[in-house]
Amino acid sequence: MELSDMITRKKHVLAVMLCCLALLVCMAASGCGPVPGKTEGGNSSSGKEPVITEQNEQGNDQTSEQETGSDVESILQSMSLEDKVAQLFIVLPESVTGVDLVTAAGELTREAVNDRPVGGFLYMTDNLENADQTSEMLASVQQFSLERIGLPMFTCVDEEGGTVARIANNDGFDVPRVGDMCDVGASGDTGLAYDKGQTVGIYLTELGFNVDFAPDADVLGYDGYELLMYRSFGTDPYLVSGMASAFRNGLEEAGVQAVYKHFPGHGAASGDSHEGYVQVEKTMEELQAWDLIPFQGGIDDGLGWIMVGHITLPNATEDDMPASLSKEIVTDLLRKEMGYDGIVITDAMNMGAIAENYSSAEAAVQALQAGVDLILVPADFESAYQGVLDAVQDGRLSEERIDESLRRILHVKLELPQMVSP
Repeated sequence: MELSDMITRKKHVLAVMLCCLALLVCMAASGCGPVPGKTEGGNSSSGKEPVITEQNEQGNDQTSEQETGSDVESILQSMSLEDKVAQLFIVLPESVTGVDLVTAAGELTREAVNDRPVGGFLYMTDNLENADQTSEMLASVQQFSLERIGLPMFTCVDEEGGTVARIANNDGFDVPRVGDMCDVGASGDTGLAYDKGQTVGIYLTELGFNVDFAPDADVLGYDGYELLMYRSFGTDPYLVSGMASAFRNGLEEAGVQAVYKHFPGHGAASGDSHEGYVQVEKTMEELQAWDLIPFQGGIDDGLGWIMVGHITLPNATEDDMPASLSKEIVTDLLRKEMGYDGIVITDAMNMGAIAENYSSAEAAVQALQAGVDLILVPADFESAYQGVLDAVQDGRLSEERIDESLRRILHVKLELPQMVSP
């Protein structure tokens, strides 16, 4: 309750400040409470559609940064270790509710969030039936998270366009289909890539999603790695860099966080990491001259999220670990050499490359030791969660290391638009 009360007070202060600013520029400002939640199998207690409040246009100035930093430190001081660790996970809703398929957020979801206030949920096609159902479910999830921990939830989806589109390829939704990214790249038109990203961002925002695991920033190898043939913008690293940047800008201007994937590059991979270990034979010099170019471009442009893949790089690293568990890749290369200080999230940890070779607890701990901030979809969430707690208690991970990731996560969450009723 201390954290929730503190956040509420800060919101009241911010609301007053925004109203004063609005009067000075002769604009009207208004706001109401959160959208009532939907119970499993029931209807929303409000017929009103959720809307997204506008973000403060001055949010990037020095004063705002200082205020956000102060808020982050205050929140950290108020959080229990258990809640901190829960925030490091983005999971499937089924992983915490214990049901076979989640299509509504009611009492089971509320109880799950109260017990383990995870950082976010990833929704798959089967979770998403239509626009009304999805909007109500995500609005309820946000309400539960705000009630429990005073922070919004990352509501995530894979919506790249083309072959990977949980919503656009779902018959329950009437949204534009933006097509394959290979065709966008072949056009050579970054304006088209921006339009595609904005189109996706608009319908995701309207539904209540705030994180999209897109765009795919992999540079396709000349041998045409089949898994990425339609998802990659192309074989030219500079073209891919420009296209990914434009798509990202379109997404983010519509209100959705963009996530570049799959660092350090799957374009020359020899197989599918969903099924098992996958190697990329390139040297570090070859990666730097090719695969890393789009990621470096994003970093230089202020990119906030990068997803690390599970490929191994025997000719580029000494630890022979999947990139998602490799300190050489995450900390030494991405953080130190490339200068990235945004959120690092793993690819899904239930994929064969990880799940067949590591326990959920072992993989989660090693990812955090490597420098990762968010663990995506462990095969066994409860085991992974407890494994991280145990690692802090026995000294393999420090609470300071946990706080380092939480600072990045909280900074983003405090800047997210909030869902409210009109």
